[in-house]
Order: sequence, then C-alpha cells, then structure tokens
Amino acid sequence: MTSEIPRLRPFVSEEVLLDPEQRSSEVLDFESRLSSKIIGQDWAVGRMVNMYQIYTAGMSAPRRPIANLLFLGPTGSGKTRVVEASAEILFGSPRALLKIDCAEFQHSHEIAKLIGSPPGYLGHRETPPLLTQEAIDQYQTEKNRFSFLLFDEIEKANDALWQLLLGILDKATLTLGDNRGVDLTRCVIFMTSNIGAAEIARMISGGIGFTAGLGVDAARLEEIDDKITTTTIDAAKRVFSPEFMNRIDRVVVFRTLTQDHLRRILDIELNDVQNRIMASQPDKQFVMWFTSDAKEFLIREGTDYKYGARHLKRAIERHVVFPISNLIGTDQVNLGDVVKVDIAPSGDKLDFCKERIPANFLVSDLEKFSTGRASAAGKKLQIVAQPADKKKFKKSSTTPLAREKCGYCEEGLGEEYEVRVFKGRKIKFHLGGCSNLFLSEHSDRDE
Repeated sequence: MTSEIPRLRPFVSEEVLLDPEQRSSEVLDFESRLSSKIIGQDWAVGRMVNMYQIYTAGMSAPRRPIANLLFLGPTGSGKTRVVEASAEILFGSPRALLKIDCAEFQHSHEIAKLIGSPPGYLGHRETPPLLTQEAIDQYQTEKNRFSFLLFDEIEKANDALWQLLLGILDKATLTLGDNRGVDLTRCVIFMTSNIGAAEIARMISGGIGFTAGLGVDAARLEEIDDKITTTTIDAAKRVFSPEFMNRIDRVVVFRTLTQDHLRRILDIELNDVQNRIMASQPDKQFVMWFTSDAKEFLIREGTDYKYGARHLKRAIERHVVFPISNLIGTDQVNLGDVVKVDIAPSGDKLDFCKERIPANFLVSDLEKFSTGRASAAGKKLQIVAQPADKKKFKKSSTTPLAREKCGYCEEGLGEEYEVRVFKGRKIKFHLGGCSNLFLSEHSDRDE
C-alpha cells in the first residue's frame, strides 16, 4: 500500500505598500512641541525631527556624530533658539547643551581653552578643558542618551578651530591636551553663522530677517526664500573650505519672517512674561491680558528689519516688563488681580488697568452667569468652595475644568492655577497659550 504524498499549498506572496513618511508617536510629539515654540521655520523644525527619528530608530552612522548641522541665516531669525527649544523638550532645560561661543576663539592659541594645554606648556593640568567627556555627557537622560554641542557664530572663530572640527565632524573623536580621548558618536553637533547677512540686506528691500509690508503673497515669499538660500550657501562656500563643508550633513537656511509670524512670536513672548510673574513674589502674583490694540502697538515698536525678532523682546522689556516691575514695587497690584493692558489714548505707550472686586460682591451672584458671557465680576472669579492652603499661585494637579478653544486665537487652554483671594476661598483659572485668561467657560474679554 503506497502512502499518500501530502500536497503542499502553493506559496502566494502579497506586496504591502509601506509609508516611509510615517513617524512614530514619540517623534510626532517632539515635532508638535517644537513647532509650538519655533515660528516660521518649518524647514529647520523638519531637519530636527528627521535627526530625532534617525536616533530613535538606531540608524545613526557608526563612528560619526548623530548629525552635523550648519544653521545659516540673518540675525534674529531663530538659529540658536531652535537648538535651545529642542534641548528644553528632550532634556528638560533650554540650557541642557554645551555651547561654545566662537567669538572667544579668534586667536589660534585660545584653542587650548577647548582641549587643554599640551604637556610642557604653561597652564597644563591647571585649567580644565571645556570639551571633556563629562561635560558633553552631563545632560543625557535615561530616555535620550545623546548630547547637543553648539558652536555659535562659527565664522568668528580662528581657522584653527575649523581645523579642529574636521576630525570631530568626520570621526567623532577628539584628543585632549593630556591625551585623553573624547567620544562624540552620541552627539549632535550644531554650528550657527550669520554669513551672507550683508548680501541678504542688499538683496531684499525688506531688510534682515523680515519681509517688508503685509501684502507679500506666498509666491513672492517663496522667491525671496530661494534667493536667500542660494546667496547664503554661496557665501558659506566662499568662507569655509571644501573639506569642511563636505563633512556637514545638512545646511539649514532660516527663512524670512512675516508679520503673521511676528504676531505669533509675540504671543509666546507675552506668555513667557506671564510665567515670570507667576514665578515672582508669592504675594504679588497676578494675571494680565492684552487687547488687540496693545499687541499691534508692540508689533510696531518691536519690528526692526535689521535686528530681527530680538528687537521684539527689547520692546516687550521696555513697554511691558519695566512698567510691571514698577507696579509690583509700588504695591499697585496684589495677589489675584487681573490686569488689562491696552494702548494709551496718546498712542505712544501702554495703559495698565485692574478690575476691583466690589465690596458688596457675593458668591451667590455668580449663579446668574452660568451660561453666556459674564459680567466684570462674574468673568473674573470662579469660586471653589475649599480653603486655600497657601497664599500664592500654584499649578493645580486636577484636570482643567474648561476644554474649549479661545475664540480669538483658536489656541487651546494652557496651565491651570488656583489662588486664595478673600474669605478663605480661592479661585481657579486657566491661562491659554495666547495669554488670554479663561475662567471656566468665560473669557476675560470685554463685551
């Protein structure tokens, strides 16, 4: 009896189309948080996201740094800020990076500050070098086992520093003056430069860093950006040697900033001022919000085509931070106040006003403002019937009570705070990314 030979099922293959553009949830979260901090530089954000995706996938090139990135562009366009914002997201602090100010290395002998003096030279073993393994690895975390190394304004350094970088960018190794080795394979190396800024200023009537006027269309902006990219890269090739440029993985040219970008940057800067108020004296913490006229005034005062976004910060310090410091120092504002900032009738400064809680105001009066827009008292307070433990603002650990978007800027709600105001009770409020105040479903805005 012959045994029956089993029949084999024929193998049928099926092709599945893969998506190489898809990113992991971790990388998408990094991209979202970085995009909220960096305005108008989507190309630079994309390069940072690609770098992080390569690292998380373990696909970094062996015996080389994770990435060598050269950031070019006008002053005040955000080159250093991109690195600091990435460090804040990944390592918890914008200072969690090793920053080398290349203006301090304009002479060849100053390279000894980076790698230490060789044996037999004055200062050997007396002054520790900056680029030690411990200094580079000090900000690494369990999750992110890599470091950021930033050479700021590299065009100001002596040629000796550029020669030193050749080995670092290519082999990720460095030998110090005492013959100790430094491994930079787990390091992202950034270099920033303002090379080409003079050519850009002469080429574009809008000046450095910004486009002139509000009516520039998308096609015109794209043309301007293409000219800036070509001009800047050509200028870099004239300054740096071919072997230096050949070791750079990606040259990122920062784009022009429009007036719309500047308005979004203003909201971020004003929110930072609010955070400074929250971190100030415990009995003087208050909330402020800005009218649209006040913001336009700051935009006008803070737009300088030569100095970029840094001029906006100076305008905020001059017109907002300094007056607020006077208000705090003279006891004109107190814990729990809501300060409205508007443009003065003269049009050359800002006015600061606060709402007073009426002496006869009762908690029960809030019931009539449960829906719709609130009155001056109702939209100021949302009373929580539990005593406050501390006489200061503190971030609440509870889930925010309100989830709706701001109707003026479509920004989501941000942090939640609570503070004692009177009679042992406390208010709970939410501060959005747009610096608008949210109390439950009510927004601290005029009718």
